[in-house]
Amino acid sequence: MKIGVLSDTHLSGVTRELEEIYNRYLADTDLILHAGDIVSAELIDFLSAHSFYGVCGNMDPAEVCDRLPPKWVLEVGGLKLGLIHGWGSSKGLEDRIRQEFQDVDAIVYGHSHRPANQVREGILFFNPGTATGHSSAGIHTIGILQVDDTIRGEIITLDFL
Repeated sequence: MKIGVLSDTHLSGVTRELEEIYNRYLADTDLILHAGDIVSAELIDFLSAHSFYGVCGNMDPAEVCDRLPPKWVLEVGGLKLGLIHGWGSSKGLEDRIRQEFQDVDAIVYGHSHRPANQVREGILFFNPGTATGHSSAGIHTIGILQVDDTIRGEIITLDFL
């Protein structure tokens, strides 16, 4: 199974850039995840045309948080995946979000706008970074998860933005 992962898009509506990201990287995925700060209900509608799960983030307005929960636990290919946005400082973020989930194989999160793809204590911590939001590093990224017997992540730098 191939899963496309976004976070921290911070868009007020569907843009040409988002459509290009979708067409290049997400259209052929089995599932799309968004780890919060989606900002616009229009994006939920756009992504929901595909198999989609998202969570609300700290910058999401009430109209988004009314439609998306603060966290999910999904079973994908027999593996459990936690989906959450995150909060507070980037320092210690993975430790804080880890406390929100029991018995998961991976945790997908956002908030920091910094991509991460690492295994800690047997759990994949995966942050796709920001595709279209502010990036202090000057890069925009998305993620792809491959699920079979395990979950493996790949960070993709969007060099066309």
